[in-house]
Order: sequence, then structure tokens, then C-alpha cells
Amino acid sequence: MARFGDGLAVGPDLVAAAESAVAQAVAPLDGPPDLVFVFVSAPSPEAVEPAAQRAMEVAGTPNVIGCGAPGVIGGSHGVEGVSAVSAWAACLPEARVEPFRLETLKFPGSDDEATSRLAVVGMPQTRDDDVVAVLLADPYSFPVDAFVERSGEVLPGLPLVGGLATGPGGRGTTRLFADGEIADSGAVGVLLGGSVMTSTVVSQGARPIGPTMVVTKAEDNILYELAGMPALAKLEEIVGGLPEDERGLVEAGLLIGVAMDEYAERQERGDFLVRGVIGADPEVGALAAGEIIEIGRTVRFHVRDADAADEDLGRLLGDLDLTPIEGALLFSCTGRGRAMFVDSDHDVRTLREVLGGPGVGGFFAAGEIGPVAGRNHVHSFTASILAFGPGGKEGPA
Repeated sequence: MARFGDGLAVGPDLVAAAESAVAQAVAPLDGPPDLVFVFVSAPSPEAVEPAAQRAMEVAGTPNVIGCGAPGVIGGSHGVEGVSAVSAWAACLPEARVEPFRLETLKFPGSDDEATSRLAVVGMPQTRDDDVVAVLLADPYSFPVDAFVERSGEVLPGLPLVGGLATGPGGRGTTRLFADGEIADSGAVGVLLGGSVMTSTVVSQGARPIGPTMVVTKAEDNILYELAGMPALAKLEEIVGGLPEDERGLVEAGLLIGVAMDEYAERQERGDFLVRGVIGADPEVGALAAGEIIEIGRTVRFHVRDADAADEDLGRLLGDLDLTPIEGALLFSCTGRGRAMFVDSDHDVRTLREVLGGPGVGGFFAAGEIGPVAGRNHVHSFTASILAFGPGGKEGPA
């Protein structure tokens, strides 16, 4: 018997698929589940709801969290673009499991709509023995970037892992479920505390090119100078010195990494928070980054490809400080799967090889949540993983 299990069912009858996936996930457990995650890939939000409702009815615990998604992960496979349900179940008898639903309240500003403020409500009261929180958010209705970046204020020192859920029709088609209820906005999740051992992995799957540089002129997310040169000219210099195949990767999607430790002697792969380069202005020689980068920060250009992503994920999993890993939740970007690899199974297959057994579930997300260098961030093109170690005592997270 085991403490973790997973299941996957594919087919147009999503209610039956939900029953099957949950049954598969619960079957190997040594007792009733204390926590179940369910993810539903469906052609419409209306098809998600009955499947989610049925999953919550048959799970055997009130602690059921989940969402609709463009693809799901379970049963050793990733499934994208077809009707399917995946489930993940855990026995955590010595843990504190607190599901939650987050909503936003708008407070008018002093002048006009532009100065209105948003407040997030619904987060459980934090405790000294909190270990980790999992968050599934609708990016259209919930300020997920701001919430995650400031989560250290709400959840001091607590890792936050999860993903952005999206429906098949964009805004208004996301479905989230927790604690027996289905929502079309906000965020849901669970806070885990007490005796539970976890560790987190965020595989950004990118490798650096060119030298490290200091940002010498910038405003908001616009980089005007790198190492004293116009940013675009510096990029052209670096690209000009690359082999032909490397230049092709730059053309496919350029990234910039912000060093997480300014005082490290060397800044190599994994030492950066990677963000996209989203534009260029040839007239002024500037580059636009996907995040505000301050003057004085150390940066390095990056590229992403399947080989780099595969190597990075394998290396990070090999460095995990849990022995053994008994189960894991996997939030993989929609830009990975078959968009990056040969098939949709790559990330779950790699994780299962490290795990040596079942107990991996998740979904393909429109953005992934996880900590890098001790701070929580929203990422893209990543695999964010919450791994569970042996029960009995709290471990590093």
C-alpha cells in the first residue's frame, strides 16, 4: 500500500472519466485520502462542471481541489487537447489540510476608477507549522502576478506552488473547484501544515548565452544600456558571435535571466530568474523585458530548447533533498508538452523515473507558480513541481 496515487481517464463521458480517474488514484492508498486534486480537460466549461462535481462526490474526502485545463497529467501520461480527467490522491494523516478559495474585493480610490485598490480575501490564517501552499488561479479575474510576488507578506517564508488555469474560450470559461463548490473566477488552493515533508522544483529549461552584464540604464521594464552599451547593440554583438544553430534559437524566442545572487562568483544555468524579451526599439536601441529590471542588476541572455529543458529538469530532480520521493504534483507549461518535446509525456515520464512508481498528477498550465531562490514567482515555459517525501516529520520545502 502507498500514501500517494494517481489516475487518468480519457473519453467524451467526463463524468465517467472523473469516477475512473479518482478510483485509480485512491485504489493504492493505505487508507482513505486526506487530499485529492482533480483536473479536467473539456471542450467547454459546462462539461467541466458535472465532472468536477462527480469527482468531489466520490473522492472520499471533502478536501478536493482542482480546475479545468487544456491538458492533464496522470497515469504516467500527459494528455493535451482531448477530453480527459486526471486525479491525484494523498494520505497525509499527520498533516493539517486547509482548502481555501480566494476572491478579490475592489475598494474605490480617492479620485477615480484608475486609483481603485484590490484586496484578496479568503486566505486561511497562517501558523508556525505551515509547510507549503498550492494555488490554482484564473488569470482573467485574479491578480495572480501581484499576489504571488507579494506572497511573502501573506505567507511569510512559505513556498507557493501551482498553476494558472484557463478554459477553452478564454475569459469567463475557467472553472475552479474546492471544498464542494465550483467557481468561475478567483483562485483556489490548499494550505498544508503540520507533519508533512515537501520540496519544490522549478525547471526553467533555459540555458545562458553570452556573458553576464550589468544593467547600466533602464526604466521600468525597458533596458536601454547593458554593460555601458545600447542594449540592442549589445545583443547584436552577442548573437553575432554565436554558431548558426544558436542564432536560430535566439530567433525562436530570446530570454533574459536576472541573477538571483548578485554576489556569486559565477552565474551559470539555474542561477537566474528567466523572463522573456518581449520587444525591441531599433531607434533608441532598447529592449523590453517581461519584468521590471532595475539598474545595477546582473543579467544574462538565455535561449530555450528541448535539450536544455530535458537536461535542466533531470539535473534539478537529481538534486532533490528528499529520499525517497513518494509523490508529486506537476504543473507543466502548455508551451512544453508536445509543443517542445516529441510528445506530451516528457515531464511526467522524467519525474516518474526519479520517483520509481506512481503518485504523479497535475495539469498543463498557462503559467506556473513556484519559488526560485527563496521567493515565489509566476513563470512561463517551466515545470513547477511539489514533491512529497516520507511522512512522519516536517522537512525542507
